[in-house]
Amino acid sequence: MNSATVRNLLVRGMLAGLGAGVLALVVAYFLGEPSVDKAIGFEEAHASGHEHEVELVSRSLQSTAGLATGVLIYGVAFGGIAALAYCFALGRVGRFSPRATALLLSGCALLAVYVVPFLKYPANPPAVGDPDTIGRRTTLYFLMMVLSVLLAVAATLLGKRLAPRLGTWYATVAAVAAFAVVIGLAYAFLPVVNEVPADFPAAVLWRFRVSALAMQATLWAGFGLLFGELAERLLNPGPAAAASAPAVAAPS
Repeated sequence: MNSATVRNLLVRGMLAGLGAGVLALVVAYFLGEPSVDKAIGFEEAHASGHEHEVELVSRSLQSTAGLATGVLIYGVAFGGIAALAYCFALGRVGRFSPRATALLLSGCALLAVYVVPFLKYPANPPAVGDPDTIGRRTTLYFLMMVLSVLLAVAATLLGKRLAPRLGTWYATVAAVAAFAVVIGLAYAFLPVVNEVPADFPAAVLWRFRVSALAMQATLWAGFGLLFGELAERLLNPGPAAAASAPAVAAPS
């Protein structure tokens, strides 16, 4: 793959990330923001008068322009990173078409980058968590995410090595099992974080976490579909070109 192709895929990945970010923004606004408002209401109801602080940015601005800026930048950034990973993975993970490789990469990214860390350290709304431990909690989350990504890459390499001896099916099962075992050990040995107030509404916490998971699933599914289509047209333009080519008259 030459540098021009990599550059074209990078641009398409960022565009696909932007489009997927728009879809994720809709999910975040309509599913996530109501839970955030309820959590903020809980926090304000339990805060004493001297703990109240003046808002530097209004809540309405946070839930609209602030949310849109964060989600769209996140989508573009991860779209570019995923496009570079796609350039490396294409043709190395199996004989998949460009579109199928994009969908496979998106599913693995969702699992390794978000779902695995989420199951250990799930997302929390405002009013959940001690402000004094935010640095520790952030470090643990990113440690879990980096570990998950590295183990996913290692499991892929393990499956490729085992495939000639065990066959594709059994090599895949062995690699997934090894990934699950090591992740389970990480879950067991990494510290547990449980700072949810005893009287915090369980329904609000549940809806917030479900909306966070739905947002990420929408983002990566949308990216896989959009980027897969763009990559297919760039790397495999044959059918489209043949369909659009003018018919040549048969010789008499």
